[in-house]
Amino acid sequence: MELTISRKSISAAAAYAAVGGAVANGRLLDKAAVAAVVDASGDLVALLRADGAFKASIGIAQDKAYTAAVFGLATDDLSNALIANPTLHQGIGQRPGVILFAGGLPIIVNGEVIGGIGVSGGTEEDDRACARAGLASLGLA
Repeated sequence: MELTISRKSISAAAAYAAVGGAVANGRLLDKAAVAAVVDASGDLVALLRADGAFKASIGIAQDKAYTAAVFGLATDDLSNALIANPTLHQGIGQRPGVILFAGGLPIIVNGEVIGGIGVSGGTEEDDRACARAGLASLGLA
């Protein structure tokens, strides 16, 4: 029986590149975005708040990143997977730190979740696009 496991996690350098790419994409969309990257356990590694971004977007971006990392799914995909069971959807959605709308994506390398990125500051479509831009900054898309 193994007593330990090894788990990969996103590096700080990669996390900073991802939040930078996401916020830069927000500027292209004329949105003041906040981007957060968490590690595989959902703990914050990097956060970047564009000038003029809403303060509330800080927590929302971090919660989106957390949700994507710990469930291993895009936040809106998680919502869609749960929607057929309203009790489960509501119960999971009320957990602290869980967000069930678009803007959070898992960061996956070689089939393993190493973190999550979350973006807040625009529409769901804007936030999703910015999170994808963050992944593209890492060569993932």
